[in-house]
Amino acid sequence: MEKEDFFYFGKIVKTHGLKGEVTLRVDDDNVDYGDGLKYVMLDVNGAKIPYFITDCVLQDKKIFVSFSDFDTLEKAETLIGKSVYLPSSMRPELEDGEILVEDLKGFEVIDSVKGNIGKITDVMENPTQCVLQILMNGKEVLIPFHDDLVEELDIEAKVLKINAPEGLIDMYLDL
Repeated sequence: MEKEDFFYFGKIVKTHGLKGEVTLRVDDDNVDYGDGLKYVMLDVNGAKIPYFITDCVLQDKKIFVSFSDFDTLEKAETLIGKSVYLPSSMRPELEDGEILVEDLKGFEVIDSVKGNIGKITDVMENPTQCVLQILMNGKEVLIPFHDDLVEELDIEAKVLKINAPEGLIDMYLDL
């Protein structure tokens, strides 16, 4: 299976209960995982490995999941921090002008003050927010991805215009 066969769905953020369940934080509430979801792919050392689901309960943007062969708290703890992927066939239908955050890789980022700061090299999914990794003049710049910072998103031109908080970009360049 190729990387394109899957899309980022969320991250396992903590254990839930004492019988091996975990809490999966979902980034896109438009995904209909349905009752038919039998497995997810977890990123284990860069490889996508299938984990089979025995039970799952949706609550807001969290899913409490039980996996086959994970029946203790200790086993469940080994899954914390793992990225979770679903088959591309379950990828949500997007409206015109919508994009999944993971698809921002490769977009040019233009700040309202600093101008072109570079291309997005990675999108890091954290429990509280997504962070865009950008290389500017050979230095890593991390920008939180939040609606309040986005001025314009041109999907066809692959350009993201932002208004970064004052001093944020300079903080990385002055190191």
